[in-house]
Parts: sequence; structure tokens; C-alpha cells
Amino acid sequence: MTIRYTGCILLLVVFISCKNSSEKISQNSRPGKNEMADLNKYFLKKDKERIQNYIERKNLRMTETSSGLWYQIIKEGDGPRFTENSKVTMEYECSLLDGTSCYSSKDLGPKELVLGKSEMEPGMNEGLRLLRPGAQAILIIPPFLGYGLIGDRKKIPSRAIIVYNVNILQPQ
Repeated sequence: MTIRYTGCILLLVVFISCKNSSEKISQNSRPGKNEMADLNKYFLKKDKERIQNYIERKNLRMTETSSGLWYQIIKEGDGPRFTENSKVTMEYECSLLDGTSCYSSKDLGPKELVLGKSEMEPGMNEGLRLLRPGAQAILIIPPFLGYGLIGDRKKIPSRAIIVYNVNILQPQ
């Protein structure tokens, strides 16, 4: 009976010590704020390098905004720039950096948006405010201004950099 009793106590001690050490391992393996900040900086740097390589390969002359959006106005439009609540109708081609087409007005028809009201990527909202009716532009939207870590769960994958070719239609 003492052998059974001693064996049970021994098993209990082993179980408790294993549980405590696994909790310590899982707590220690979680990245802290500093590690997460470093990881974010790494992703931002890599995304910027990928965008700059794309711009070089395509021989584009793009400008980066303070938020990280890249744009090139191909054709200036007429009238004032779009602002909050502006209604914008555009033809567009949305693709990934590797050229994979995601969405296009050729397939889906022109897109009509109201700035600040319609659901759209923050980078698109910012980019459209740089344009006027009749403008044509290229917008490169990094993941943190686009669909982020999740993607759109359809055609745009996680952490995707999105390239939009937009043609703003004149209001009628």
C-alpha cells in the first residue's frame, strides 16, 4: 500500500511540475511589446523594399505620402480635389505586385464610392483625395493601408501589397 501511495504522490509531483514548466514555456514564447514592435518594423521595411523594387522594375515615378501610400498621377483631372463626402466613380484594375489580377471594372463595372462613407481600404481613401475628376493614377497600397494580415478572404491574400490603376470618371 505504501508503494501505491508513494507512486501516486510521485505521479502527482511529476504532473504538477510538467504543468508549471509548460506554462512557463508558453508564457516565455509569447513575444513581448518590444519583439512585436521589432517585427512590425521588419515587415514595414520589407514591404517598402518590395514596393521600391516594383517601382524600379516598372520604371515608374512615384511619390510616397507620409502614411506610406505610393502614387503616380498619370493624367491630371479638372476641378477641385476630392474631399470628405465626395462622390467618386472610377474604372480600375486591382492587382498584386506579381501582376495577378484581383478585381477589375472590366469585369465588375465602374465603382462608385463616397469618400469617408463607403467601405474601402484606407490607402484608397487617401489616394482618391489626391485626385480630381478625369484623373488617371497608379496607387500602391501597402498591407497596413490595405487589407492587412487577413486579406479580403477572396482574391487578396494576407499581407498583400495592392496596385490600383484608376481612371476617375467625370461626373454627369
